[in-house]
Amino acid sequence: MKSLIIGAAGFAGAYLIRHLQQAAGHTVVATKMPQEQIVIPDRKEEQTAVYDLDILEPDAVERLFQKVRPDYVFHLAAQSSVATAWKMPGMTVDVNIRGAVNVLEAFRSLNHRARMVLAGSGEEYGPVSSEDIPIQEDCRMNPGNIYAATKACQNMLGSIYARAYGLEVVMVRAFNHVGPNQSPIFVVSDFCRQVAAIEAGRQEAVIRVGNLNVRRDFTDVRDVVRAYEMLAACGRAGETYNVGSGRAVRIADILQMILKKSHADIRVENDPSKMRPTDLPVIEADIRKLQKTTGWQPLIRLEQTIEETLDYWRNRDAL
Repeated sequence: MKSLIIGAAGFAGAYLIRHLQQAAGHTVVATKMPQEQIVIPDRKEEQTAVYDLDILEPDAVERLFQKVRPDYVFHLAAQSSVATAWKMPGMTVDVNIRGAVNVLEAFRSLNHRARMVLAGSGEEYGPVSSEDIPIQEDCRMNPGNIYAATKACQNMLGSIYARAYGLEVVMVRAFNHVGPNQSPIFVVSDFCRQVAAIEAGRQEAVIRVGNLNVRRDFTDVRDVVRAYEMLAACGRAGETYNVGSGRAVRIADILQMILKKSHADIRVENDPSKMRPTDLPVIEADIRKLQKTTGWQPLIRLEQTIEETLDYWRNRDAL
């Protein structure tokens, strides 16, 4: 089997490459932007063919599809920062909507049967009532920011292409995924980075935090990409699947797990810059549809993910 990963330089991309190669036995072709790098631990360089690709260039996208002729396509390319989306809405719309159309059109041009996974976000649901927790896939989408709106649009486009053209397109709404090598703009990685910096003497023994009372659904990125691969194989075309742990955890509890693994005496202080104007009390995915379709279960405990993320930052800071 040959898999094409569009936008493989992001957090999940390297893990998906490794999983497809090592666990699923796929030949993998990956794309990135010219200025990006793909860092894949524990693999030989020649195992992955990597191409520079701008998904806003439809002819280039179609040429690559025709050259590679994949059996599976994983569309991960996106402008995925909520903050950047507020600052650059036009660029976010271009990449996340027009880019998705270009990928879907190139996929449609293939003259053999292939399957695609469109990676979306739990952000698409937006504010939900307590009665809708855990969030099911048929919950009404009410995106609360520009990034979420573009991902909701991508989801609808995938559904339309599946119905109108009979394409094997499966949509995913992934909730918070975490693990080593994640950007510190995300809360678990941020806490681990700060603790590693304190231990190394590069930051005073104070960890600065935002709202610790909210509860979020965290899943190890390695479990997330395993779900992507399973949905590519047996997800139902035109359907959307939540990918998450199915269990919401308080941010305060996450912080305590990290502090217990540190040998430093650390004080916790609120940082107004880390507070959001609105923060939903609980976000938790209903994952029964994913489990019924694929048999998937999360395998990596949150405590293990936290320990490995903390070690990642300790080792990185030691370089």
